[in-house]
Amino acid sequence: MPASNATQTDRASLAGPFAALVVGAFAMGISPVFVRWAEVGPFASAFWRVTLALPVLWLWMRLDERGRPRGRSFSRAIWLCGLVFTGDLFVWHLSIVKTTVANATFFATTAPVWVVVFGWLLFGERAARATLAGLALCLVGGAALIGQSVTISATRVAGDLYGLATAVFFGLYFLTVRAARRDSGAARVTFEASLITAVLLFAVAFAAEGRFFPDTVAGWAAMFGMSWISHAGGQGLLAVALGQLPATFSSLVIFLEAVAGALFGWALLGEPVTWPQALGGLAILAGIWIARPRAAPPPPSSR
Repeated sequence: MPASNATQTDRASLAGPFAALVVGAFAMGISPVFVRWAEVGPFASAFWRVTLALPVLWLWMRLDERGRPRGRSFSRAIWLCGLVFTGDLFVWHLSIVKTTVANATFFATTAPVWVVVFGWLLFGERAARATLAGLALCLVGGAALIGQSVTISATRVAGDLYGLATAVFFGLYFLTVRAARRDSGAARVTFEASLITAVLLFAVAFAAEGRFFPDTVAGWAAMFGMSWISHAGGQGLLAVALGQLPATFSSLVIFLEAVAGALFGWALLGEPVTWPQALGGLAILAGIWIARPRAAPPPPSSR
């Protein structure tokens, strides 16, 4: 194959996972809208988010593995995925309860930093300069997009710390999903990790909240939307992308979630988008473009 054709093939092979990452980010970005429309507490909504998605994820897994060997079932990496995702949802919802949504979101956007840190400490991986430059620009854009709504108060320190813990768990989630994808398909990883998370969150929600079921059709519709769109769609597409894209780059999805959340808030909830927020969104897109994986350069031709 000529060198130019090989480079085009490499770029084409990255286009699918990148598209999955973008669509998954927007699917996850609409989840705060569904949470606002839900009629149950934060832990119950987290439980229903993963539980109602299980039939969809199981069907996807069966179709994905038809006619070929299935991946490793409930591998150690998948168990770690389920555990850290449980921790992520648990502290995320605690953060929302204990501090403002803006503060919780702001601290959660530091997740890509933890992907870089843990990738280096645990696996000896060093991020490329372009990736670090893109991450820095995304952090600036995230601060512009969310930071103007952040307020520091001694009464909300605990909630802010929960938000920071969310970022740590989410960073670990990217790394554990990437590890699980080496032995299992995206569908199996997403289904089995979600099953583990559902069992653990049921115990939390049952013990901590008195209201477990929505009262109206609208409440159930919000739950199914959050489950099928944000979880089955968003987390599933993220697992697809992590099979081929670097974890550090894929973790920038959280910034796309912030952009998507601002757009959905404006379109569906009437929340205004200011010029600093718009510029922050553009900075995030620019940072992701800078950090994008490059196709491998063609080998020098020998004659």
